[in-house]
Amino acid sequence: MLNACDLVSDVRDRLLERNRIFEDFFEEQARPLAIACQEMSDRFLRGGRLLAFGRGPYATDAQHVSVEFVHPIIVGKRALAALDLSLLFRPWLSALVQPEDIVMGFGPPEGDPEVADSLAAAHKRGCMTFGLPGHGSYSFKPPSQNAFVHQELMEILYHTLWETVHVFFEHRELGYDVGESGFLYPFLGEETQQTADIIDEVASSIRAKAGEDAKLRARVAQEEAEQIFNAALAIDKRLSQGGKLIIFGNGGSATDANDWAIDCVCPPAEYRSLPAISLSMEPAILTAVANDVGNELIFLRQMVAHARKEDVAIGISTSGGSLNIIVALEEARKRGLLTVALLGYDGGEILRRGLADFPLVVRSDYIPRIQEVQASTYHVIRETLGVLGHD
Repeated sequence: MLNACDLVSDVRDRLLERNRIFEDFFEEQARPLAIACQEMSDRFLRGGRLLAFGRGPYATDAQHVSVEFVHPIIVGKRALAALDLSLLFRPWLSALVQPEDIVMGFGPPEGDPEVADSLAAAHKRGCMTFGLPGHGSYSFKPPSQNAFVHQELMEILYHTLWETVHVFFEHRELGYDVGESGFLYPFLGEETQQTADIIDEVASSIRAKAGEDAKLRARVAQEEAEQIFNAALAIDKRLSQGGKLIIFGNGGSATDANDWAIDCVCPPAEYRSLPAISLSMEPAILTAVANDVGNELIFLRQMVAHARKEDVAIGISTSGGSLNIIVALEEARKRGLLTVALLGYDGGEILRRGLADFPLVVRSDYIPRIQEVQASTYHVIRETLGVLGHD
């Protein structure tokens, strides 16, 4: 049995190994991704939509990519049409798909035949297709068979798609003045450039972004590995007492909460199921509470209904200041739950007020990079729970 020092080192090594896989992938795929994003921007300008889907845990990737395109995080960026069709993707695609659309199917590293069949059908109707993994207008061979690492790679990939599509989109619309996208790709200024040069420069920036992501993950490995292990140890103790994980977040963090919960109850084959729920997975409850009493109570009301003192409350907030996360964690502490928070920026109000027994902070001010490293963090916690023996 590994001792605590060995297990902390294992957490650190798992995070750093991800960096090697991701940097190698984007070194190879940067130019194909840049070309794919150029075509995506053309299709959006022609009225195309992004139609995404996946089964099981991969449905959360479809949720995440949809919210990124419809509700962009940069002020001034327009909403681009995107839908998550995971619930009934075959009939919905059959009813909705148009030749100008972009169809994106998510699946495990080994692929999913039903997803592949739907992508092939969409391709026959003239759509651009993304097989993630699989065959399509853009596809790749998975660099890892680890389902958690694979999902993290997908998250980095579709964040990159979102960022890069907006660059090409505005490059065409605004005559080379990329406005507020300048900080994403500073090489795109007001001077006219040839398309081939733009592809090469965008590819270079995609590689640079993978490098930024790696530096941030390495910092978390250095500064937070012991805290991550201690959080997993405390969670394991609550699970041994009959507790469950109660996970919640907003927007992209809601999809991460959903993914974490599904990774617990429907994990890869080598893991045993663990009890977990996501408070972000109930649209009727969320909209009812938001409409009737206010958005700040959407998680609190559910916490009151579901929490038991042996449970673990896990809030995910890139800002560390989301009011609905704060009040839910306050309620969880009142009820004696263990509290964990995945945070960005400087940890925000949640860290300053000590609302989490285990705050895990990704110290960045750019939301996509925060979410990418948070995904690695919760997956490493899930892996560590297996090492600790409850799988």
